[in-house]
Amino acid sequence: MAAAAPGHVLAGGAPALSSPGGGARGRMEPAALERFHSPGKGNGLRSRRTVRPGELLYRDMPFAYVLSKEQLGSVCELCLRRNGNLHRCSQCKVAKYCGRSCQKEAWLDHKQECRCLKSIEPNFPPDSVRLAGRIVFKLLRQSVCPSERLYSFSNLQSNAEQLSEEMKDGLRHLAQTLQLYLKTEIQDESQLPPAIDFFQIFTKIIEMKFDAENGKY
Repeated sequence: MAAAAPGHVLAGGAPALSSPGGGARGRMEPAALERFHSPGKGNGLRSRRTVRPGELLYRDMPFAYVLSKEQLGSVCELCLRRNGNLHRCSQCKVAKYCGRSCQKEAWLDHKQECRCLKSIEPNFPPDSVRLAGRIVFKLLRQSVCPSERLYSFSNLQSNAEQLSEEMKDGLRHLAQTLQLYLKTEIQDESQLPPAIDFFQIFTKIIEMKFDAENGKY
């Protein structure tokens, strides 16, 4: 699963992604955590009180998430539970759900995506492009996600300055792919709000890998 924005936050470890079907209530109030910036390392979350190793500090819905291609067809698109008898979306024939309840709850996030998936058949977008598409639609709707009480998508740090030109070219290609994927819903990218920049979205959601030998990402 690819996701943007934290789900679970564990003491003594990095954020882990939550399962939307596993409960969306935090065990610690957001006020007990604070966001901080570490120069050269980016943004992070820390507790305002002493915690036990392994203690679950906070749990909430991720801002956006998608199933990886490998998981499609075997996991419900909403609750992420494995199910051998999933019901397929009758429109795009891609998204599958446990039943009508999960499908209905997921429709707000899937509605525009559904038309985009249909428009590029028989092709299918890369996982990162599908995730970016969901982020764009959610930003356009100005949807409020509970997890943003701690950390919003706009708070995510862009990694653009640390990227090699080769990686930037790769992200520009993904941005072009995203533009084609969203064409049926967004005909003119230039009309989008300045805060929605396709290239910058990818600089925030890509997984950075450091090349120690060459000293670069």
